Amino acid sequence: MGAVGGVLYLGVAAVLYPTSKVADLTHVNYQPLFLVVSAIMVIAIVTLLFTIREPELAAENKKLEQVHPEWNLAEDDGSGSEILPAPVKRSLILLLTSIALWFIGYNAVTTWFTTYVSQVMGEGLGGASNCLLIATGGAIVSFIPIGIVASKFGRKKTILAGIILLASCFIAGFFLTTRFSSINAVMFVVFALVGLAWAAINVNSLPMVVEMCRGSDVGKFTGFYYTASMIAQVITPVLAGSLMKTLGYPVLFPYAAVFVLLSFVTMCFVRHGDSKAEAKKGLEAFEAMDD
Repeated sequence: MGAVGGVLYLGVAAVLYPTSKVADLTHVNYQPLFLVVSAIMVIAIVTLLFTIREPELAAENKKLEQVHPEWNLAEDDGSGSEILPAPVKRSLILLLTSIALWFIGYNAVTTWFTTYVSQVMGEGLGGASNCLLIATGGAIVSFIPIGIVASKFGRKKTILAGIILLASCFIAGFFLTTRFSSINAVMFVVFALVGLAWAAINVNSLPMVVEMCRGSDVGKFTGFYYTASMIAQVITPVLAGSLMKTLGYPVLFPYAAVFVLLSFVTMCFVRHGDSKAEAKKGLEAFEAMDD
């Protein structure tokens, strides 16, 4: 759903600000884009308010958890507070570190790509938005297949494969953007693969985090996930921007590739939160939802 929102934004940006309209302008008015995004957010909030009944859902989850205590990796200290065993806590810290590292790499590209192609290739917002739109579209069509793959081969292996593919795409992006003066079909293919790689990472990382907690603490552990990812997204625009200012714009893709590869190293030491349960097929998947 977040990816669908990204497609809406990128589609609007591509239509409102193609290279042909902004190439010779000294100032580009982005107010219409802000208004469209704001309207989408208001619609989302209103929908959430009137359709989700969180207290009832939380009560149902608590009852289910009491029936299945074996689902939890965490221990209870007797007062209702959760205690993670040391190996699980270590895996959680390494996983959160991995999340921060790959977000530092990925978000640097999504944040600076429009400026990057303008400076390195002479392309406008529309051309850059098309690349990011293809990456987001690639992620959307990959999310469900990636979930099936992870259920067969494990979340960790799927994430590691996604990391390798993402780093490879960033390296390819460096050569393509520095060798060509305009966005071309090969770049579209690379960005589609970026979407596939990001889906392999993103679909499985949050489930690995919440797999380490009790169902009633999913909110807290989701908070851990977003703390790691948001810290990364605060740091990387400043860090990447400073490096581009100092070393030149072409440093963007190598910077992203290095941080993504660092997440591969930390991810190798994560030992918990994986799942190798066989995916149900066809009507069996719906029958399982009724159990």
